[in-house]
Amino acid sequence: MAIKLSILDQSPVFPGSTPAEAFQNTLTLVKKAEQLGYNRFWVSEHHDSAQVAGSSPEVLISFLLAQTESIRIGSGGIMLQHYSPYKVAENFNLLATLAPGRVDLGIGRAPGGLPRSTQALQKGVSQEQSLQDKLVELEHFVQNTLPADHALAGLQASPVPEQPAEIFVLGASVASAKLAAEAGYPYVFAQFINSDAAVAEEALTAYHAEFRSDKGKQPQAILALSLIAANTDEEAALLASDHKNVKIHLENGKTLTVGTVEQAEEFGRQSGQTYTVEVKEAEITKGSKETVRRRLLEWQQKHHVNEFIITTAVKDFAARIRSYELLSEAFAELAVES
Repeated sequence: MAIKLSILDQSPVFPGSTPAEAFQNTLTLVKKAEQLGYNRFWVSEHHDSAQVAGSSPEVLISFLLAQTESIRIGSGGIMLQHYSPYKVAENFNLLATLAPGRVDLGIGRAPGGLPRSTQALQKGVSQEQSLQDKLVELEHFVQNTLPADHALAGLQASPVPEQPAEIFVLGASVASAKLAAEAGYPYVFAQFINSDAAVAEEALTAYHAEFRSDKGKQPQAILALSLIAANTDEEAALLASDHKNVKIHLENGKTLTVGTVEQAEEFGRQSGQTYTVEVKEAEITKGSKETVRRRLLEWQQKHHVNEFIITTAVKDFAARIRSYELLSEAFAELAVES
């Protein structure tokens, strides 16, 4: 089974740099990704963050589509809990009309920010919907299939594209996998957020077992992970040494992954709940191109996935570019060998 390689770029803003520089790096990277033959390039949604520049994926996607020719570009992901499915469909129908066959609509379940930004994003919302209901409605608007008995029957999310955006569900739990399976969507497990191998295995197993193939689709499981490739294992380990995985555990039972201890503490303060912060070494697939190729092949065999979405948050941008080059070379060499 051939492996597809894709990229998730979060436009990181490292100390001493600016959001403008982060976006310039994203532009440089998407052009390099297209040149190297990566399958898709996704950008993320984060709010009220000094460490991540991308707060509006739709705007950034439109810019990147205009600067490239063939690579698929999409969201990793849109935080649908905050928005009207109708407006999200309008945005992505417009993108899909401008760039037919190149637009992905990844839907995330996390808030994408601290409680304060969630409150601001949902200000004035009077009608609550579950994420599952929102997903169903979103697909109807994207596919222009709103049923006749729907309260908004006859409404279109204009423009209606010839090739609608493809919808993906993103998550890091068994619940998200089951949601994707029930709806019949491709599923992306964010291993770079939840590195618990047992959860990943349970989630992907549940996705394949419970997938609703009666909708005419086949399961499509993707693994998103943090990866650093370098000329040697030692160099990759050095590049990865500063990375930490920071989680906040709230008294209501929810656990969220954030960027820094300071963000975790601020999240706890804004939530008004008792909390604990957990800091661990980040789970990063790292090494020479031979090492990372072997590791991805192991993941493929274990979890029955044929696509990996890679995020590489290295401060040295030249080293970040080189990592993606080496990964591409690793699997190009494998194709030649086989």
